[in-house]
Amino acid sequence: MKYAAAYIRVSDDRQDEYSPDSQLKLIRDYAVKNDYIVPDEYVFYDDGISGRSVKKRKAFNDMIAFAKSKEHPFDAILVWKFSRFARNQEESIVYKSMLKRINISVISISESIDDSPFSPLIERIIEFMDEYYSTRLSQEVTRGMTEKASRGEAMSAGAFGYTLKNKSFIPNEDAETVKYIFKSYLNGNGCRKIAIELGNRGIKTYRGNKPDQRFIEYILMNPVYIGKIRWTPEGQSSKTRYLGDTANVMIVDGKHTPIIDENTFNEVQELIKKNKLRYSKYQRRDQPVEFMLKGLVRCSNCGATLVRSALAEPSMQCHNYSKGSCSVSHYLSIKKANKLVIEALEGALKNLDFNISVKETVSDEVVDYDLLIKKEQDKIKRASDAYDAGYDSLEEYGRKKRAYLKKIEELTGLKDERSYNTISPSDFSEKVINIVDLIKNNDVSEKAKNEALRSIIDHIVFDKSNAKLNIFFYA
Repeated sequence: MKYAAAYIRVSDDRQDEYSPDSQLKLIRDYAVKNDYIVPDEYVFYDDGISGRSVKKRKAFNDMIAFAKSKEHPFDAILVWKFSRFARNQEESIVYKSMLKRINISVISISESIDDSPFSPLIERIIEFMDEYYSTRLSQEVTRGMTEKASRGEAMSAGAFGYTLKNKSFIPNEDAETVKYIFKSYLNGNGCRKIAIELGNRGIKTYRGNKPDQRFIEYILMNPVYIGKIRWTPEGQSSKTRYLGDTANVMIVDGKHTPIIDENTFNEVQELIKKNKLRYSKYQRRDQPVEFMLKGLVRCSNCGATLVRSALAEPSMQCHNYSKGSCSVSHYLSIKKANKLVIEALEGALKNLDFNISVKETVSDEVVDYDLLIKKEQDKIKRASDAYDAGYDSLEEYGRKKRAYLKKIEELTGLKDERSYNTISPSDFSEKVINIVDLIKNNDVSEKAKNEALRSIIDHIVFDKSNAKLNIFFYA
């Protein structure tokens, strides 16, 4: 009896691929004819993802993780074609070699390769042709898009304020909002303030999200609104382009109606440059990178972390509020926050009022009992499949099932035992006393204080309405 995984990938660039259901049906037919069992939990599926890199293929990476686990739950990986496994020959060789070392083979059900001495060479040739096709396709797509851009045709599904129609952008009802954003920015309003105002008015982005600071900045810097088409053929990411690096960017006259005139657009670009120079992220060298409560305090409105503010006084503000996607300011001076935390800790010590739960540290062995129990349950399912397929007798199936059920019972007991393993408030208070003494010591660095607090505090919620910090502990 042999177990196999099925890997199915469908990309966006091919019209001649079998559908996922068709690929799986062919794989299951092959498995039956070749004495493999393919359990449902070992069917891995990536949809609409290129095979040129494994970085974005979550299902592929999950499959490799299962293969590398101690149990080695399957003996082979079945694919419709080798190109489904990878279109990058270098990555294909790396992963296949790794799998071969742990006795797991990759089998293409439609590209039969015999066991002759020439079979590895034939497989490499197939992979080379797949990679060549992928590279050529990418080049052809890039060439076609570049040609399309040179003609001034729309390069995307749309932009906020426009609707795509007949390969061109047509201004829609959001065009007035675009005009308002440019006007408001020139009147001295910042991107965060504009985003909050639009959010309060119920304005949504092109993708249906609430506007934030980045959304406003992108609109203000996008030449599509003056009738231009912007396209980056190659050699530059959209991130570098967004940051102002336009060395390889193609900007041509489009066929659509502008929403903003060029003078207004140019004035905004100059103002953006001036503001970035004036409010540079690192212009104040005397601002410390670390502070005692860094990463611990959260907003009571949206749950985001309070980050250090760029104001002259050392302070914190909700990260989402700074971007414009949270409507409630959670401004808090760091000096006051430190004082409130110390008072809260001393109050908890006085009353021994700790809401304590056990949290395993990095140095402890972290045991996921739910995962281990699920693995045993999966084994029962596979044993049932083996019995149904005629590989095991009823007696063998019964023996396996009893062993797996006994293991599940043991793991459940260990899980329940750990859930009762809590630390007493009196024992916990000794740890808190030492940390309070440490954070009150002016000679101790802010980083050391932060690390000390993290050993007992999971997070702190700033209750703005009651001007209170609620501390959530763990032991």
